[in-house]
Amino acid sequence: MSKHPSHPSVEQIELTSIFEAVSDPIRRKILLRLMEVEEAMCSAFLEYAPKTNLSYHISKLREAGLTYTRMEGTKKILTLRRTDMDKRFPGLLEAIIESSKLEERRSKRLILSSRN
Repeated sequence: MSKHPSHPSVEQIELTSIFEAVSDPIRRKILLRLMEVEEAMCSAFLEYAPKTNLSYHISKLREAGLTYTRMEGTKKILTLRRTDMDKRFPGLLEAIIESSKLEERRSKRLILSSRN
């Protein structure tokens, strides 16, 4: 594995890759968390998946151009590529985030209603 992960340039970000990346609920949860905290160590997402699965999901987000991963020593720091996404597909990231928030709220309501 390379010390510095590769990232697509703004021009290389493709719509099909984005849609494929956000089709997974774990990846959408990662994006939602990043919207809240701006950046986080990859280990901050271990509640969503085991470490090996998490690496796969984080790679998919990076390869799609949705996130940027930088190394700080042995730690990987993840950030959203908001500016790049807005340049390439204005409003798309915001639409994905809003849709993901709605889905999270619906999911929580279903869980709560099933407990009653």
